[in-house]
Amino acid sequence: MPGYGFAEAPKNLINAWTHLIFDYLRGRTTLKRVYVLIDSRHGIKKNDTDTLNLLDKAAVSYQIVLTKSDKIKFNTLEALITMTKTKLLKHPAAYPEILVTSAEKASGLEELRAAIIQAIT
Repeated sequence: MPGYGFAEAPKNLINAWTHLIFDYLRGRTTLKRVYVLIDSRHGIKKNDTDTLNLLDKAAVSYQIVLTKSDKIKFNTLEALITMTKTKLLKHPAAYPEILVTSAEKASGLEELRAAIIQAIT
């Protein structure tokens, strides 16, 4: 699902969408892995945590992809990766490897493609 654009929708509508998404995800054996894109400039936010919890509850394997890695300093990125790995320890459906990408610099894209191929084969 592209973004969390329903943040300003009425609460009952958000709940309905959440149930719809959960019903879609639950028990989908053909769905090998979900890739959750996290903006490196912001890290995992509350909406992201809610999504990770939903994926855990639905027992859907997922992998974090940190995007826009070129927009922050290397030391900040390293700290973010460490913090993200620590947060993922609490999430049973999370795949432990974190992917780091930058579309602008075309970095990490081959690793992302390889991870997708590995997940579906």
